[in-house]
Amino acid sequence: MSVVRTVSRFVNIKPIININYRCTCRTFSTYKEKTNRNSFNNKYIYGGLLVATGIVGYVSAKEKVSAASVISLSGRRDKYNFIADVVAVSAPSVVYIEIKDDRRRDIVTGQPITLSNGSGFIVKEDGLILTNAHVVVNKPNATVNVRLMNGSNHTGFVEDVDLKSDLATLRIPVKNLPTMKLGTSADIKPGEWVVAMGSPLALSNTVTAGVISSTQRGSEELGLIGKDMVYIQTDAPITFGNSGGPLVNLDGEAIGINSMKVTSGISFAIPIDYVKEFLAKSKTKSPPVSRRYLGITMLSLTPNILLELRMRNPEMPSDIDHGILVWKVIIGSPAYNGGLQPGDIVTSINGSPVRSAGDLYSVLETAPGKLSMQIVRGKTRTNVIITPEIH
Repeated sequence: MSVVRTVSRFVNIKPIININYRCTCRTFSTYKEKTNRNSFNNKYIYGGLLVATGIVGYVSAKEKVSAASVISLSGRRDKYNFIADVVAVSAPSVVYIEIKDDRRRDIVTGQPITLSNGSGFIVKEDGLILTNAHVVVNKPNATVNVRLMNGSNHTGFVEDVDLKSDLATLRIPVKNLPTMKLGTSADIKPGEWVVAMGSPLALSNTVTAGVISSTQRGSEELGLIGKDMVYIQTDAPITFGNSGGPLVNLDGEAIGINSMKVTSGISFAIPIDYVKEFLAKSKTKSPPVSRRYLGITMLSLTPNILLELRMRNPEMPSDIDHGILVWKVIIGSPAYNGGLQPGDIVTSINGSPVRSAGDLYSVLETAPGKLSMQIVRGKTRTNVIITPEIH
């Protein structure tokens, strides 16, 4: 009778049967197997077990629901988003650098052709920008365009280059700019979190993250002859266009400059301590000397060269006894754009006779503005106007 009373006490709890189906099915199967072997009174016993099992399942499920309701995920983004915190501090000082050739235009858009692109970051609020040397050098007749994070574009001028360490500085005519804080690469550790920032594949304001794989990877190990440097190895993805961008630690300090990628998961950065030495040397250097540029290779006319020219071109005027022979004209140069051609003989510039290459260099250094050249081409005499570039 005690079992029956126990059953009747819980029989009115309707949710019990619907709580734990797995336990219910197991109880029913057990009941069916033993029905033929047990007496009628055992039905009440198994019924009691069924109800008890349901109660246990109900209590277990209730405990799990209550435990889940105690865990709260709110606030975890603000607490654990350390990469986003670094980006918020460092990103405003990162710039996109684009090298454009103003003499060559895209046939579709009509815009100057882009020769290359890269990244950099502002180190002085007066517009001084640090980048890799290979981003800005060996680009003749090109314009350096710098785009800031706010979308504004400015023309940059290269100030200093160190090809050995692959470092360069350029400046834009803008003041009060956000700057990147320079840290130190002397105390970095393998496994330390870093953030690589830049403009890979011309996608500006791109952020990747990883850890430092090695702090002292020698240039000899990488097959770089004559560098005599060590590099920071990281697995943070660095690709074409990231060059010149900062490698930043979790304190928001630049500890390196993204330089090159070997393969996926293996990239290298120039330690920031080399950068500090480069910047210190730049302060002590004298200002660069501007030179006017024509873009020609020339020969001073000697009696022997004149004799050979007359033999090749009998129609050449006989009164020519001095000048310079234009041997080669660089495509896209001021001389090329002004109409000068290989084989031309320059006899005078701005009305003054030219007897050697030294006379031409003197005119470039002293005479401002455009140059009016009298030349001999074949058997005719003509004038060309050339505007030298300042380099």
